[in-house]
Formats: sequence, C-alpha cells, structure tokens
Amino acid sequence: MADHLHALRKCLLVSAAALGAVFLVVFFGFSGQLMELLEKPLRMRNIEPVFITLYEPVVIRIKASFVAAVVAASPVIIAELWIFLRPALYPREGRTAAALFFVSLFLFLSGAAFACFVVVEMAINFFLVSGKGIALPFISIEKYVDFLFAFVLPFGLIFEVPVAMGVLTRIGIAGPAFFLRFHRYIILVIFIAAAILTPPDVLSQLLLALPLVILFETGMIVSRIVEKKRNVRERFRK
Repeated sequence: MADHLHALRKCLLVSAAALGAVFLVVFFGFSGQLMELLEKPLRMRNIEPVFITLYEPVVIRIKASFVAAVVAASPVIIAELWIFLRPALYPREGRTAAALFFVSLFLFLSGAAFACFVVVEMAINFFLVSGKGIALPFISIEKYVDFLFAFVLPFGLIFEVPVAMGVLTRIGIAGPAFFLRFHRYIILVIFIAAAILTPPDVLSQLLLALPLVILFETGMIVSRIVEKKRNVRERFRK
C-alpha cells in the first residue's frame, strides 16, 4: 500500500512539475505570440477584440498559457499515468497499454488541432453571419478566448472515441451490438450538429461531419476486433 501511495505521489509531483514548468515558459516567453495566434481569426475579418476590465488582458494570458501548457505537457502527464499503472499489468497488457498511450495522445492532439483549425473557423463564420445586420461585433477578448477553448478540449476528447469504445468492449460494459443499436441515431446527430455549426453549403457540412463519422466507424471496427479477441481468450480458459 505504501509503495502504491509513493508511486502515486511521484506521478502527481512529476506531472505538476512538468505542467508548471511548461506554463512558466509559455507565459513569460510565448504568451504574446500565443495571443496573436488566437486573435488571428478575428483580425483576418477586420475585427479588433476589446477588453472591458483592467485585469482582463492579464487573466486571459494566464488562462491561454495554462491551456497551452496542458496540451504541451500532456505527453509527460499521460506517460506518468502509464508508469504508475504499468506494475499492475501483465507483460502483454503492458505492451497494449504502451501502444494505447501513443494512440490516445495522437488522437487527443489531432482533435485539438481539428477544433482550432477547422471547427472554430466554421463556428466564427456562422455566428458572425448570424449577427450581420443586427449589430456590430464588439467582442471581449476574454469571452472570445473562452469560446475558442470550449471547442479544444471537447474535440480532443471526442477524437478518443475509438479508444473509449475499445476499452468499454474490453472490460465488458458495451460491445458491437450495443454500439450498432444506436448507430443510426449517432450518425444523424453528427450531421445535424454539422449543419448547425457550418455555413449553408454541403462541403462545409461534410468537412465537419465526415471526420466524426469516420471516428465512430473506426470505433465500431475496434470494438469488433476487441470482442473477438476476448471471446477467443474465454474459450481457451474453458
């Protein structure tokens, strides 16, 4: 028990130290460039963001630097979590967990990048077009950055869908039959959400919907493979 607590303490300390170090580097070395990058979609549309409280620019630099630090330090954090869990795994499971680590990291970063460079652009266009002729945009930098980050983490997690479906199948909570039961409804929800968030053209809707559909269909394939392997193992045990 003491060894587990010591390992957990080491995992948390190393993760916190990595996060803190990256945060300091980003905040003091790159926060200016980071803010320019975040504001670029507005400035490209000739919209100058504003701040309405004296402390807002500082708060938003801290917030933006922290989110960037979480993304940049995520390899260390996930690696430390894997090191903590590795002793409890059999050698074969350890190899699977190591592969899962790299796949999960790649999918999370891909989802965050997809949100930044595709979804956010579409969402900004949608809301600016919706407000055209009603009022002039007077956008607070804090509200704008909060709006951006509201997409980054959810899409990072959404891109983990194939991994989550495989894990749920592996531990027996769900399986291909369960996912197939809700297949048509999930696809319908994806295309409805894409139609709402994108301009009224088919190309934009497909650009947003297809990656999400591909992720879900990939998860279905992963679930079937995991279930077959689980069934084979159970037959050998009998």
